Amino acid sequence: MNVHTAARPAAGSKTPSLPEAKPEAIGLSRVRLQALSDTFKREVDRGTLPGATVLVARRGQIGWFDAIGRQSPLAAAPMAHDSIFRIFSMTKPIVSVGIMMLLEDGQFLLNDPVAKYIPEFAETKVGVERNGTLELVPAKRQMTIQDLLRHTSGLTYDHTGNGLVQRLYQQSRLRSRKITNAEHATMLATMPLICQPGAEWNYSRSTDILGRIIEVVSGQTLGAFLHERILAPLGMAETAFHTGEQNAGRLAEAFTTDPWSREKVQLFNMLEKPAMESGGGGLVSTTMDYARFAQMLLNGGTLDGTRIIGRKTLQLMAADHLAADVRIQGTLVPPGHGFGLGFAVRTQQGIAPFSGSVGQFFWSGMAGTFFWVDPSEDLIAVFMMQGPGQREYIRSLLRNGVYAAVE
Repeated sequence: MNVHTAARPAAGSKTPSLPEAKPEAIGLSRVRLQALSDTFKREVDRGTLPGATVLVARRGQIGWFDAIGRQSPLAAAPMAHDSIFRIFSMTKPIVSVGIMMLLEDGQFLLNDPVAKYIPEFAETKVGVERNGTLELVPAKRQMTIQDLLRHTSGLTYDHTGNGLVQRLYQQSRLRSRKITNAEHATMLATMPLICQPGAEWNYSRSTDILGRIIEVVSGQTLGAFLHERILAPLGMAETAFHTGEQNAGRLAEAFTTDPWSREKVQLFNMLEKPAMESGGGGLVSTTMDYARFAQMLLNGGTLDGTRIIGRKTLQLMAADHLAADVRIQGTLVPPGHGFGLGFAVRTQQGIAPFSGSVGQFFWSGMAGTFFWVDPSEDLIAVFMMQGPGQREYIRSLLRNGVYAAVE
């Protein structure tokens, strides 16, 4: 067995594991996987990141699970299999699966307007910049739930640019963890859209609004719904919007100063229970918890005999939903890729500057966490670290290293 054991084993973890196998038994190269771990060890030695975990599973079995470096730059504890991470936007795929479960329950249609569930969005205008001022114009159509899932809603994020709409976000309380999901949605509905719904892909607070729709439709808090319908059935006992004080010794932390930019790094306190359960980025989790979620996706919606979501519903989610005339803003959707209902999707074997397979789908988190599902290779990979400034560089190292090990 070549599943690496961290200095502090995960024996006390409540999360059930996935089956384990020797790499060669599931078509993976032990030598190349060791080279992958060695790559991250070098990055730790260079001071690029404090530590990381990397898990690779194929054919339903883990072939490699390594914990590298330290859990926190301010403590001596080594990184461990059961270290707890802020997964930020890796919250989005979980919430997207949640909303699609309600679709399967017959609670709404994808082309329903968002305003049907959050009436404040009925009057939202579009902001058009002209000569340094923001002109508000009517929306040509209402944003839909499908728009929220594929980030074509016209919403944005305050950190993805410095346009006039984004400056309004920056000046607001949208980033506060002390407002409720309902208050956040109402506040966001008063702000202009950055474009007409359906015209552009803009990474955005759309999934936060999906989280609020889950609350409206289900009558539960987002956290309660996710726990009942996804997290508990999958045995993801370590995944929630905060963790308890008893887990203080398991928290992974970033450098307080970015090693490349020298800017200060400040991430939220994982022990603090927030008022806002952010569907777009609020969860904390462990590597094994998220691997179980990813394996469920690879299995077509089931894990250990428990069905979370329908196979055909998941196929719809993992298909490209961006029409040819949709302008992709920013760099988060790489060349050769599109975007589905909660995931980026690889559409071409070439063009992208890193290895992969057509049909694989994935997403990542602002602090450096990353996962993907590759149906054609029957493979998942989950990577965890807390290094915001190094995330894109590390993701490409990971992709290339994992695919070098596929035989």
